[in-house]
Amino acid sequence: MSLSDPVGDTTHFLSDDSEGEEPGARPGQEEESPSGVSVNRARLTVAVLFYINLLNYMDRFTVAGVLPDIENYFGISDGNSGLLQTVFVCSYMLLAPCFGYLGDRYNRKWIMLVGISFWSLVTLASSYTPKNSFWALLLTRGLVGVGEASYSTIAPTIIADLYVKEKRTVMLSVFYFAIPVGSGLGYIVGSSVDQLAGDWHWALRVTPGLGLLAVLMLLFVVKEPKRGGVEARPEHQLQRTSWLADMKSLSRNWSFMLSTFGFTAVAFVTGSLALWAPTFLYRAAIFTGEKPPCVSANCDNSDSLYFGIVTCVTGVLGVTSGMLVSRSLRKRTQRADPLVCAAGLLLSAPFLFLAIVFAQSSTVATYVFIFLGETFLSMNWAIVADILLYVVVPTRRSTAAAFQIVLSHCLGDAGSPYLIGVVSDSLRQRDSYLWQFRSLQVSLMLCSFVAVVGGGFFLATALFIEGDRNRAENYSPSDDEPIVVPRSGRSTKVPVSSVLI
Repeated sequence: MSLSDPVGDTTHFLSDDSEGEEPGARPGQEEESPSGVSVNRARLTVAVLFYINLLNYMDRFTVAGVLPDIENYFGISDGNSGLLQTVFVCSYMLLAPCFGYLGDRYNRKWIMLVGISFWSLVTLASSYTPKNSFWALLLTRGLVGVGEASYSTIAPTIIADLYVKEKRTVMLSVFYFAIPVGSGLGYIVGSSVDQLAGDWHWALRVTPGLGLLAVLMLLFVVKEPKRGGVEARPEHQLQRTSWLADMKSLSRNWSFMLSTFGFTAVAFVTGSLALWAPTFLYRAAIFTGEKPPCVSANCDNSDSLYFGIVTCVTGVLGVTSGMLVSRSLRKRTQRADPLVCAAGLLLSAPFLFLAIVFAQSSTVATYVFIFLGETFLSMNWAIVADILLYVVVPTRRSTAAAFQIVLSHCLGDAGSPYLIGVVSDSLRQRDSYLWQFRSLQVSLMLCSFVAVVGGGFFLATALFIEGDRNRAENYSPSDDEPIVVPRSGRSTKVPVSSVLI
């Protein structure tokens, strides 16, 4: 055990070294890379992480796919509907730093195993909520965030410890394909199962069973890689510093901070659209006379199905085009990544605005503009993660990912669904189908404004990206950063200068 481990031998089960050898494997049986994971095992690991990420986002947006049924079932307002997403994101956001801290210090595979198992059980429990207990649905949806926080903060750092440079960008793009595709599948599965079963509760019972499969795959396929082993300077050459020292360093990293604010805008827009777009499209169809109002327990959720298909396709196109454009521009400038992210947000803003405006007159035009807006919006998912990984040193990446999750969700999608719902309720002058549509239409226009602001943050990131990347690649601890040395048989953190002779 290294001197930087914060605890003694009693934590061998959770330590990074607990998987140095595969159970039952003979020495020299399989040639391994500097990460400690073979090439084939690394690819399988990315595939498993992709599947789990897909499942997480599929579950997250199943609720949005059956939101009209939930509103009708519980008799709740737009503000209360927005709380379903807000309580989940708040739980996810508040717990991310805890898992980020653990992920930088302990075995990441076992942390994810516990989190995903808990997530599957709570998701199943949320499907048995009785009609007079909306608070119980809010509680269980909040607890779902525990499992997702244990995974989202850690999984990208595992990929970072398996690949470097262009291969890392490609594998991160594969991993982040799961966000739009999983989101789209959430709408599709939610609306389809609701229509087949005639009960929205069954829509929430699909992902728990798939979660059990994810646990088994994670247990038997994924192997914990050595932190920083594939990079020029592996982890044993970079001693861990205290959490306060990590946060102080991250706060001075302008590329990390500005890109995080830019990603916050992305979270605000995607969070608002994810929950409200299907409902808005349904109300627009009622406004134009294409569909009758929902008066039964089983509403017409075909708009959720169509929006889910659009989300899947635009996600694949957006992530792929973002990766390809970024790789092409990197040959000309090291500022390519933040510039592509800025372009994606700035181009999405007018198309999303036009989609909201044309909803009252043309369904076809609305879907065309949504298609274009979501494609440009999806361009930055993998790129933002890549920026974090190459401007932050390996021993701080889980903490950095957790901080980015907290800030982007706190100011982004933790409050945006609720905010859109509250604004919609406040603008509604009377309880009619006309005002249900009009109030939500105006409130959703806020998304275009936020997208423009986010594009500005990514443009600012481009000013600092080269210097911050060089500092991370050539990082050496300062004399004032605390390291861990033994003291009376226990680990104690002291400044470097106090042990130099």
